[in-house]
Amino acid sequence: MPLVRAVLTAASGFLSLALVVPASAGIVAQIDQSRQRMRVYVDGALSHDWPVSTARNGYVTPNGNFRVGLMAPMWRSHKYHGSPMPHAMFFRGGYAIHGTYAVGHLGRRASHGCIRLAPGHASRLFGLARSHGGASVIIRN
Repeated sequence: MPLVRAVLTAASGFLSLALVVPASAGIVAQIDQSRQRMRVYVDGALSHDWPVSTARNGYVTPNGNFRVGLMAPMWRSHKYHGSPMPHAMFFRGGYAIHGTYAVGHLGRRASHGCIRLAPGHASRLFGLARSHGGASVIIRN
């Protein structure tokens, strides 16, 4: 019986803690394509504001609300000649947020549809998403 009591006490404490955490808890990456910026929210509070590159003319970065699926510390593009995609976080099929070595293009449209970040920023976002069990992605024009 003491074991059952201990388990129930622990479960009760966990449930009361879970009720305190806001529904918006976690990592949210908001991408503003018109400004070519990403704002990262951690548990509802603005944590980072970084330049990005989204799709250039002739390509599309989809607008919408997405959940990150596959995450890979290093990915190579199957579509674009094995191009490196460090800290790739896929959110809609072949679309991903990932690091780029073309940092001189950040802040303006330059990609084939993915959202590019400076390597250090991509690493930071990847680590946050991993430690929080994933991330949401919100993309607007």
